[in-house]
Amino acid sequence: MENINLIESFAEFKEFKNIDRTTLMSVLEDIFKGMLQRKYGTDDNFDIIINIDKGDLEIWRNRTIVSDGHLKNSNTEITLSEAQKIDEDFVVGEEVTDEIRLQDFGRRAVLALRQNLSSRILELEKDNIFSKYKDRVGQIIIGEVYQVWKKEILILDEHGNELILPKVEQISTDFYKKGDTIRAVVIRVEMRNTAPYIVLSRTSPLFLERLFENEVPEIFDGLITIKNVVRAPGERAKVAVESYDDRIDPVGACVGMKGGRIHGIVRELRNENIDVINYTNNIQLYITRALNPAKINKIELNDQTKKANVYLNPEEVSLAIGKGGLNIKLASQLTDYEIDVYREVDKGDEEDVKLDEFKDEIEDWVIEEFKRIGCDTAKSVLELDEFELEKRTDLELETIREVLGILKTEFE
Repeated sequence: MENINLIESFAEFKEFKNIDRTTLMSVLEDIFKGMLQRKYGTDDNFDIIINIDKGDLEIWRNRTIVSDGHLKNSNTEITLSEAQKIDEDFVVGEEVTDEIRLQDFGRRAVLALRQNLSSRILELEKDNIFSKYKDRVGQIIIGEVYQVWKKEILILDEHGNELILPKVEQISTDFYKKGDTIRAVVIRVEMRNTAPYIVLSRTSPLFLERLFENEVPEIFDGLITIKNVVRAPGERAKVAVESYDDRIDPVGACVGMKGGRIHGIVRELRNENIDVINYTNNIQLYITRALNPAKINKIELNDQTKKANVYLNPEEVSLAIGKGGLNIKLASQLTDYEIDVYREVDKGDEEDVKLDEFKDEIEDWVIEEFKRIGCDTAKSVLELDEFELEKRTDLELETIREVLGILKTEFE
């Protein structure tokens, strides 16, 4: 039968739309049955034969032969005289099968069928993309940058599917242009206006975790487990790992010979500083490792409030806190304990005065701000210049100068 350009794209759908044969056959049969029902009122007595690979379609109608003058339904029955025009050996009661041509339905019906076919295939493709990426949440995707906008980047995967990398999910130093290859993790898949909306991230801790799985075979094989990951994207991250095999050093395996394994991850994350530590159920030891490279003297824990007071030598405080308070912040997130650091005063510093002694002259919230950065005595504050204090705290320079004046007076 003549195709009249209706089904010549069956093979194209199979090849490019990534739709399995069974599903595509079901959709095509459903569409043609709908057309038959609209024209004849039923599709029960029709056989539809479709060859997707060749683009062939045949529709055959089965009718029962009745005596002349007894025709009740021309769709399901045919008179003997009409049947014998096809084959003079036919008799009443036999079944006649004849071919239905698409031209018989009329041009408008064929155009409507083509539109319905395209619409159903497009809908099916959207559902398939949604299901495919719903199962890939948490996995790394490699795509090509297609369009860069102010608030997001449009990425195409290997099949041309559209993915979105929002600005908030990009590392601050990320810079991409059209045609660049990009790696990110799928964090969310939803339907928006009947179309799949796939969101990627390069700032999620999951992205770092998957990078470790790709670079460290022991993690991929399950010999080493990642217990927790915390990040300040593009700046610093802490990864707690544990080995179930005493013969395997989890930190050494993750870092690799001469840092070979972790260097690739660091480059991918724009030189993000990554601390890999051994996980332990011993909270004090866990906090000690999390605050590396600072050397801890003593830790006081309150398990009910999830707070930890950490005592260090004065020269170790800045290491524990880190640039912009980042090290202590990530250590708190990693261990799930609120960590406060305190300087341990040597005997030679006995004339030093606790900041709490100045509550009559300095407001409580200002004192707490100094404590937050590890300065809990007058001398620990005076050891830092006003610009360093302004950088580390959320205090205004004028307030800092007033406090320094009060503290200096104490020792004059």
